[in-house]
Amino acid sequence: MALFDETVEIVPAPRRRPPRGTILGIWALVVALVALLVITFLPTSFVIQQPGPVYNTLGEAASSDGTMVPLISVEGAETYPTEGALDLLTVQIVGNRERTPSWFELATAWFDPSRAVVPLDAVFPKGQTTEERNEESAAMMVDSQKEATAAALLQLGYDVPSHLEVYALTEDSASEGILQPGDVIEAADGETITSADQLRGIINDLQGAPVPLTVERDGEKTDVSVTPTAVEADGETRWLIGVTLITDYTFPIDVTIQLNNVGGPSAGMMFALGIMDTLTPGELNGGKNVAGTGTITADGTVGPIGGIRQKLYGAKDAGATYFLAPQSNCDEVYGHVPDGLRVFAVETLQDAVDALDAVADGGDLDALPTCTASDVSETAS
Repeated sequence: MALFDETVEIVPAPRRRPPRGTILGIWALVVALVALLVITFLPTSFVIQQPGPVYNTLGEAASSDGTMVPLISVEGAETYPTEGALDLLTVQIVGNRERTPSWFELATAWFDPSRAVVPLDAVFPKGQTTEERNEESAAMMVDSQKEATAAALLQLGYDVPSHLEVYALTEDSASEGILQPGDVIEAADGETITSADQLRGIINDLQGAPVPLTVERDGEKTDVSVTPTAVEADGETRWLIGVTLITDYTFPIDVTIQLNNVGGPSAGMMFALGIMDTLTPGELNGGKNVAGTGTITADGTVGPIGGIRQKLYGAKDAGATYFLAPQSNCDEVYGHVPDGLRVFAVETLQDAVDALDAVADGGDLDALPTCTASDVSETAS
């Protein structure tokens, strides 16, 4: 019995051509994939902010040689044991002018509430190199530590004399060849100088006339005169002598803050609280985990910082249950607080101490200031 007939020619069925719509769809998908691949590698003009490392000001940090040492140490005064955490928060920047994040990285960050996509120029100003930015950030950290130490010691009743010092000269400075970094400005136009704002006021009151200055340089006093230059800002004329100033202090005790590879001024308030807790009996935070952020000046004023939404998530991830936020950042805080984190708004170091007292003693937390919808509407108006 024959299973098949070799004389029969089998003709394959004609192959059906895909519908035109299907072909167009396939080509559209190919083009989209190629375009996605191309833009993934194209340079962008944005960077990403995300939560950075968290440091407990009551704990330890790595020194320059890698050994662990107290983040805050004090000599010349009695110190006391601490418990819990007073965490300072940091923000990491993904990208720089040399290498920006890809469009794919930006897309993933856009949908992550703990991260933010920000313009490159907002973080790395044009004409400023990464190295220059790091140097500026490091200088702000040093200044922040001094202000925090002064604020803490003044809050505790210590006498802390201060003086105004020239940190650097600006480009094309009117003080070139007259002032130099390290000069201590003691008087201007016959008035004893105690703050940078006072000096600026005297310079502007002279309306471009030479400014007589008494400075201390290498232990010796000398009288100089600087003719300021005019700068137009917001429709007004301001007079500048072309120097960057820092306020330095003579501290009655030695306070050392050990924190490498972190820059900027935003840890000031938490430094101050950590110093106060170290110098006073008991636990300022009641032994609980508290995080916070904010700049600080010697008079205890708490100022705004950048990246606060990322810091809120960093605090939550580090185990904090309470967060001290600058009142001036409340428009960014409201509506963006992670679950399980309670935020208190502070304007001064005393506000922060009052909040910690309530947390430590089980006080009425509902009576403490916080960020509300009105903070957002007031900013918008």
